[in-house]
Amino acid sequence: MAVRLDHGDEGQTEISEINVTPFIDVILVLLIIFMIAAPLATVDVSVDLPAANVEKTQRPDKPLFLTLKQDLSLAVGNDDVPRTSLAAALDRATSGDKQQRVFLRADKTVAYGELMTLMNELRSAGYLHVALVGLEARGATP
Repeated sequence: MAVRLDHGDEGQTEISEINVTPFIDVILVLLIIFMIAAPLATVDVSVDLPAANVEKTQRPDKPLFLTLKQDLSLAVGNDDVPRTSLAAALDRATSGDKQQRVFLRADKTVAYGELMTLMNELRSAGYLHVALVGLEARGATP
């Protein structure tokens, strides 16, 4: 509300000043509403996430590559291996060290189910440290 204290000899004239007090009141009320509503709009699923470290792991001097080819045949390093003797071939290549990481490569045309079957065979053979190998996409946008 605007109040004019000077009632001089002027007649009724228009007041050209804008009263911003109601505008400020509305803005403050909206600010309070958004401050209360913003936390309610977030996802409220409690998850205890583990901490991630960014330390680089040591790359082995001679990595062990297991390759699943397009025709579903296997190769340990550069040697073709029948699927039935996969565990024995891995034991020979690692000298029985089942803690050694196996780098698993697969052709991109291989079905996901076949890759999972091979990973299950690795697990049943006792090789739990498996790393999937892929190519780095260049110039790809997410």
